Amino acid sequence: MSFQNVIVEQKDHVGVITLNRPEAMNTFSSEMARELNQALIQLDNEKDIRVIVVKGAGKAFSAGIDVSEFFGKSQREYKEWVGLMERMNHVIAYMKKPVIASVHGFAVANGAGLVAACDLAIAAEGTRIGTTAINVGLFCMGPAVPLSRSLGRKRCMEMLLTGDMVSAEDAERWGLVNKVVPGDRLEEATMALASQLAQKSPLALQMGKQAFYGMSDMEFGKALEYSNEAFAALCMTEDATEGINAFLEKRKPEWKEA
Repeated sequence: MSFQNVIVEQKDHVGVITLNRPEAMNTFSSEMARELNQALIQLDNEKDIRVIVVKGAGKAFSAGIDVSEFFGKSQREYKEWVGLMERMNHVIAYMKKPVIASVHGFAVANGAGLVAACDLAIAAEGTRIGTTAINVGLFCMGPAVPLSRSLGRKRCMEMLLTGDMVSAEDAERWGLVNKVVPGDRLEEATMALASQLAQKSPLALQMGKQAFYGMSDMEFGKALEYSNEAFAALCMTEDATEGINAFLEKRKPEWKEA
């Protein structure tokens, strides 16, 4: 599948999606939103891909939604439009494979939501992250959903209500990103993390991610029961047997492709 607004590449077992509207700070047009979702699903379905990275071309990760598309819609059309912009949150959560955000420059509004929606995130020093819709009479309601899963309530509300930009270092302290690195090491650090995950059992990664998201909103006892069922199913796989045998035999495991 060919794309106009994203670039899709493969590096060993890692799929890389680059948001490619640098002249517009990678703001989300409707077409880029569609292409991002399609690219994520495409890579999730490719057997040879084990981990996916999302990054931005040019000076920013993403500066939010392209406001040139804002005007002249009915309420139903606004709902359909914003639903398209936020569909990536559903896609990433329901994907089998882990997704890493590689963040630089600015991650604003929908861009901040994408950082939060990804399973892991690495940010370059100097990156600024913010949910700024409140400053133009709107509210980052969609991004609030993944953000509220990454941040404590008061930190999340601080970002949403003030619209202030947060430094990469604060974002790391608050739990929104996993690691902050010098800008010239962002790609190296991101690919090192992706390669580390790609060395794990693909089946364990995928079943583990699905179990994590599946239990996240369950009542405590039901979450434990659900997780135990998932773990028992994982124990029955060839990779589990191979992993334990390799550990006991002090050798590198040979994983099956999921």
